[in-house]
Amino acid sequence: MSSLNLILIQGETVKLPTKYGNFELTVFKETTSKLEHIVLLKGNSKTEGTWLTRVHSACATGDLFGSLRCDCGEQLEKSLQLIEENGKGIVIYLMQEGRGIGLLNKVKAYKLQENGMDTVEANLHLGFKPDERSYDIAASILKSLHISEINLLTNNPDKIEKLEENGIQIKERIPLKITPNVHNIKYFKTKVLKMGHL
Repeated sequence: MSSLNLILIQGETVKLPTKYGNFELTVFKETTSKLEHIVLLKGNSKTEGTWLTRVHSACATGDLFGSLRCDCGEQLEKSLQLIEENGKGIVIYLMQEGRGIGLLNKVKAYKLQENGMDTVEANLHLGFKPDERSYDIAASILKSLHISEINLLTNNPDKIEKLEENGIQIKERIPLKITPNVHNIKYFKTKVLKMGHL
């Protein structure tokens, strides 16, 4: 048994019609943490070529409830639209809420932000790094689907670096341009000035 199989269990694949288009949904479960990650695929992963790819970390407030404090939900929606237009692509939805600190701590960070801190300061105050996320599992999922070359939908240089370190070739970065609003303008500025987002 390969080390990949020891890390991930691949579940059933089912058809998932959405308002963006038709996808196939597969759940991958980590054998150690028991976290379950979602993959939405458009096209046959065994076909060669470069895959339009979004590696997206879960954001309950933005993805589910349309929060205006971040741009996560809008980035996910834009990614699905672009993949549908492209006719081939993949979304890997990782269960690492709040940049990897979990939902409870994310809400604690929100409270600190309401009192004047930015997202980086709030995470540090709670004893975390500015970003606790890992992309090892995303790379493992891509490899298990025979995808090694991607065009990555992201504004995050750390994501590019971590995927490349794990053997995924990134041919092109596709920016996700989201218009800020009055509730998230400080969030946008912090991502650019303190986290190096593009």
